[in-house]
Amino acid sequence: MTGVEVTGLTKRYGALTAVDDLSFTVRPGAVTAFLGLNGAGKTTTMRMMVGHVTPTRGRVTIGGRRYRDLPRPTTVVGATFDAASFHPRHSVRDHLRVYAAMGGHPDRRVGDLLGLVGLAGAAGRATGALSTGMRQRLNLATALLGDPRVLLLDEPGNGLDPEGAAWLRSILREMAAQGRAVLVSSHVLAEVEQVADDVVVIGRGRLLAAGPLRELCGTEPDVLVRTPDAAALRAALAAEAAQVDVAGPHDLRVRGLDPARVAALAAAHGLPVHGLTTERPTLERLFLGLTGQTAGGRERAGAGGKAAGAPDGAAAGGEAAA
Repeated sequence: MTGVEVTGLTKRYGALTAVDDLSFTVRPGAVTAFLGLNGAGKTTTMRMMVGHVTPTRGRVTIGGRRYRDLPRPTTVVGATFDAASFHPRHSVRDHLRVYAAMGGHPDRRVGDLLGLVGLAGAAGRATGALSTGMRQRLNLATALLGDPRVLLLDEPGNGLDPEGAAWLRSILREMAAQGRAVLVSSHVLAEVEQVADDVVVIGRGRLLAAGPLRELCGTEPDVLVRTPDAAALRAALAAEAAQVDVAGPHDLRVRGLDPARVAALAAAHGLPVHGLTTERPTLERLFLGLTGQTAGGRERAGAGGKAAGAPDGAAAGGEAAA
């Protein structure tokens, strides 16, 4: 089975470090969500995986080989990028036939894939007349021409309507179930949470977290408690080895204790509780916590830092740099 190993991957553009000593694994039989804020370095990383961008340092191996050493790369790796372009006057069918011929793939794959991605009815339509969602479907069909064991998909859900998003989730799960290694970058956390097995989160080109989704997010719900004596209750709960975060002027988020224990501790210390609820762990909360963002999209004070080698005031943005 074929997986991907990213080891010490670094890309610098002059004084700007777009990707900084990045290491992670994309395992076969799993969907790995590749997450980060705009400019985090996701697209640059994925382009380095397939040789579109040359690393400053580090390496990527696919099934133990670098991409350039694969004898027939499109039979091993299928990649899509959000900025993919098509000849505007080529039909959907002709576009796939051209790429099938370039990769040495049988022409019958074209018809099979048109059906798989739901474009059979649009086979004769010019690519220049396609909607964004239909272009995404054609992108995926192009990547699948060689029946690759690894899929690298950069924002494949952009432009898809709810039905298309559900279809994409089904396709990704099917691809992973067939033993493929699937890496998907996305900003739509609620969508990717429904399909991901593993998660890789980067910020300013650096690895923030990597591992199975359930382990990173946790399975036990948080306890949200409201009290006018938040500081005193926080101290009481922390003494019980619970993790307690401030969620507002009178609100605490508690991990490691169940609601009954939180209520009992508050009562034992004579502290009033005006509200007690639970909230399941989510990928969005994990992501916002790792990237130092608030729910409103603002960076928390003191969060993050300047990327190594980046000039003052510069964002270490791989996408922009690419």
